[in-house]
Amino acid sequence: MRGGQDEARAPVLQFTNCRILRGRALLREDLWVREGRILDPEKLFFEERRVADEQRDCGGCILAPGFIDVQINGGFGVDFSQASEDVGSGVALVARRILSHGVTSFCPTLVTSPPEVYHKVLPQIPVKSGGPHGAGVLGVHLEGPFISREKRGAHPEAHLRSFEANAFHDVLTTYGALDNVRIVTLAPELGRSQEVIRALVARGICVSLGHSVADLQAAEEAVQCGATFITHLFNAMLPFHHRDPGIVGLLTSDRLPPGRHIFYGMIADGTHTNPAALRIAHRAHPQGLVLVTDAVPALGLGDGRHTLG
Repeated sequence: MRGGQDEARAPVLQFTNCRILRGRALLREDLWVREGRILDPEKLFFEERRVADEQRDCGGCILAPGFIDVQINGGFGVDFSQASEDVGSGVALVARRILSHGVTSFCPTLVTSPPEVYHKVLPQIPVKSGGPHGAGVLGVHLEGPFISREKRGAHPEAHLRSFEANAFHDVLTTYGALDNVRIVTLAPELGRSQEVIRALVARGICVSLGHSVADLQAAEEAVQCGATFITHLFNAMLPFHHRDPGIVGLLTSDRLPPGRHIFYGMIADGTHTNPAALRIAHRAHPQGLVLVTDAVPALGLGDGRHTLG
């Protein structure tokens, strides 16, 4: 009860002169917020007898939820996979610049790299709240190096790894401290991957399946061990086949643990994924769709030669 009373006493903020998306149309309406929650103004007035404590004029701008990008490799000339003495300043630059693109939080993503890069970079990217200074950092997304050689894509083959006998110890030796890590993408068909998935999940780290030649059974077993995400669906994995749909089949699998939800990232740029494929995935499992940019350091720059990793 005390929590409800404290909330009722919290200041109410009213956004005026703004446009809000409702029913696929932009409407001019005010928005009332208290402690991050949108309020019903009628209930506020008639039940609490309250008016706004503060008003902010939006100048006719669109008021919308911020975009959360869980896979972004860099931007504006900054490559998160490049080890330097001041990685934090590069992350801060990207965080500041992507605000104008509607991104309010993100996972800086590292492509496959040698251990010395992880050991130097990861401690320099702490979790950080967002604000006027830039988008928030939710934690690092480690994409590799424990992925398939056949589906490595742009990842450098020389630095790919498999799991050794003491698999999770090998993970710690490769990455170093995992304190700032939020997501790890791995290929579930690799030997000893199941014990690694369990260990990562026990530490609160999201395990994503990707850059993989796994069949559906291997993917289902990975989910049963705790994996909950798919990295850029359709890209860098076996194509859908009616006899064995592979990782894609997780969207409609009936062999997942009760209550376990699968989410999947998709690069909806019309190139990495055909719009028809995007619609198929969304209609099969709409609640799991997570849009990602998979942006590279060339984001925001002009034509030219750019690096990744």
